[in-house]
Amino acid sequence: MMKLITGGARSGKSRHAETLAAQAGERVLYIATSQVMDEEMAARVRHHQQSRPAHWRTLEAWRELDRVITPRNDPQEVVLLECITTLISNVLFAFVGDTAEETWDYAAIEAEIEREITALIHACERCPAPVILVTNEVGMGIVPENRLARHFRDIAGRVNQRLAQAAQEVWLVVSGIGVKIK
Repeated sequence: MMKLITGGARSGKSRHAETLAAQAGERVLYIATSQVMDEEMAARVRHHQQSRPAHWRTLEAWRELDRVITPRNDPQEVVLLECITTLISNVLFAFVGDTAEETWDYAAIEAEIEREITALIHACERCPAPVILVTNEVGMGIVPENRLARHFRDIAGRVNQRLAQAAQEVWLVVSGIGVKIK
């Protein structure tokens, strides 16, 4: 069973997802997609680590997640992946490397992201363990001023729609309150 947890920044998504994971089983595999690039991100990662139970297994990964989420997963170990939006960002920047932003082919970038998401969805469908995915709802604000942010918002929105379609449950978290919307 796949569950998708979405909401805005600092809405309580992580806490809600962690609560659902704990309710689903004692054992949890936490897949962290963040890459620590600076001290601010390191502090965010530490905060998330400290909020999780110490006995949860943690794996840092954001690519080829179908090698981690497989039919061989223990059905008694819940998989919690946080977060899809960070995964999208990681794939985007790995794809473009250090090329100039004005040369980026956003259709090709989205196709690469789509490959990762398709593989992830298929992996979740084959996995015998419950899988909880956390994502950000980035399209509820104003239209971003710059090109990258507009494309990112659009790509993330389409990814979230695909994940919500594939998920058996979808939760929207607002002000720390989770509302089941599917």
